[in-house]
Amino acid sequence: MKAHAFSWSRVALIGGNTLREAGRQRAFHFIAWLALALVAGAQGLRDFNFGASELRFLADFGFGALAFFGAALAIAATSQLFFSEIEHRTVQTLLARPVARSEFLLGKFIAVATVLAGFCTVLTLLLMAVLGSREWMLAREASGTGWDASAMNYGLLAAAGFAQWLKLAVLAAFTLLVASFARTPLFTVGMGFFILVICHLQYLAQDAAARSGAPVGRAMAAVVAWVFPNFQAFDFTTAWSADEGTTWIRLVRVTLYAAGYVSVTLALAAYSFRRREI
Repeated sequence: MKAHAFSWSRVALIGGNTLREAGRQRAFHFIAWLALALVAGAQGLRDFNFGASELRFLADFGFGALAFFGAALAIAATSQLFFSEIEHRTVQTLLARPVARSEFLLGKFIAVATVLAGFCTVLTLLLMAVLGSREWMLAREASGTGWDASAMNYGLLAAAGFAQWLKLAVLAAFTLLVASFARTPLFTVGMGFFILVICHLQYLAQDAAARSGAPVGRAMAAVVAWVFPNFQAFDFTTAWSADEGTTWIRLVRVTLYAAGYVSVTLALAAYSFRRREI
């Protein structure tokens, strides 16, 4: 088959069609609306703050909901939007045209990343609105008592939301890598959640290996650290109480960190998908 030059216009076309398909998926709507309802109703749970400040509890709860439902959305959306093309045989018609498999994968990833960006943006803005409303109410109640009305830094809260999107984009890229060679969406979803757990807990394995002093353990921890990203690096839940300059520098580093993992993972996915029989 004659090779065709890579075309961003074809990638954009595939991404646009995938976005329209994502808009018709009811499961994605359910995840998004459930997350929105939890964040919007977070004030009703403020009595369960277990001693933490109320605004800090609301922020932690909101970002916890964003992280949990965002991960579910990233894995489910990537698997569903990829395998729907294979199950309906539309991928054969598409790839019979001058469309490279790398363009197909990149279009899928860009569509999922766009969905995740919208999800993170809406939830972060909603959380800011909830926090702003409650902060204003607390300021009125504490009027004249010296309460600090500027307790929350909303610019850094936006940085925390952006970091969550970076993490979900990396997770979507790894899920797409699994989908490139997997035969069923169920296996892809299962592996996606398995990768999510590994990425969240890999720092514990490294600490345990360092304490043990065993060469084999240190070598295995080093391999895990290179292969899987450390999702703790994307945790900016202390951003609103940290030094602003330090937080923005850290955000730049995390962005480059995520871009590196996404680039390598998508390249591996393209190589794997190129060798796959469809």
